[in-house]
Amino acid sequence: MLGDTVVRLWRLYHTPTGKKLFRYSMVSVVSTVVSFAVLGILFYALQLWSEVPDNVLANVAGILPSYYLNRSWAWGKSGPSHLWREVVPFWAMSFAGIFLAIGAGSLAHHLGVSVFHLHRLGRTAILYGANIFAFGVLWVGKFLIINKLFHAGPSLDDAELEATPS
Repeated sequence: MLGDTVVRLWRLYHTPTGKKLFRYSMVSVVSTVVSFAVLGILFYALQLWSEVPDNVLANVAGILPSYYLNRSWAWGKSGPSHLWREVVPFWAMSFAGIFLAIGAGSLAHHLGVSVFHLHRLGRTAILYGANIFAFGVLWVGKFLIINKLFHAGPSLDDAELEATPS
């Protein structure tokens, strides 16, 4: 069973969609590292504000590298961005993510302060967890939408997986 899954993932990686999915995942890792670094600096180290504004600013910091890395590396686009087919939809999805960040920050604040009565380090851990959950939910939908926006080639199906040599 595990061997079949590994073989299927190996075949998926060697398809055009699989390579895009891998690159998209790596861009998500980069933008998450940027967001979490900014969040750790703002919320834990500097203790400027509370969970919500620090979380929003941290997630905004991850949007720019996400757009440029997704566009150029994951989907192989170059040249000027198309405003209505690329920029506006990407930023609309990013604002959806910001609203999720507001919700995640509010939930993290409530859990950390009112429910568990945690100090700053514990509240930071709750905030990171809330972010991972909120953006994990958004991640798959964004991949599917961005894949359509950037017209990155054929969609993945079982025939594509079966045709790929192992």
